[in-house]
Amino acid sequence: MTKSDIPALPQFFDRYIHLVQDIDIIDALTQQASFNSLIPLETLDALGDLRYAPGKWTGKDILQHVIDTERIMTYRAMRFARNDKTALPGFDEDPFAHSAQANRRTLADLYDEFASVRQATIWLFKSVDDEMLVRSGTASNQTISVLALGFVVVGHARHHAAILQERYLPLLS
Repeated sequence: MTKSDIPALPQFFDRYIHLVQDIDIIDALTQQASFNSLIPLETLDALGDLRYAPGKWTGKDILQHVIDTERIMTYRAMRFARNDKTALPGFDEDPFAHSAQANRRTLADLYDEFASVRQATIWLFKSVDDEMLVRSGTASNQTISVLALGFVVVGHARHHAAILQERYLPLLS
């Protein structure tokens, strides 16, 4: 199924969904199977611990946030695909980022983790049929479908790659 098959665009999450072209969800996930497809490891590595403003995350923090968010979104997708009607809470990204201590890890490890998590996401979405993809549930006080969650995953990574390109990479000049 494609982006245009999403039953209803959820508020807030629509900003990520709109960043993805109208293609099959598996194709969208597969085209972005590596964070390298968004920002080459060498480019992000050159940033080191630079931040574009005080209190902002480093490139490693951003990548860890993308990974953590993908895990959360796919957990939600699995619950809704399996017809679980339990409303799921939101999450506060700042304590996640602080607690993850991404800056103590190598960038290569984070790129590998992204690829592994993405492969698991692809397998999850390959395992659901069209009926499951249009099922929805409540997460963060928003009704959202399994299909929409898949496109949120792709668009969220794209959103943060754009922030890295627009606000962080100019620091290298």
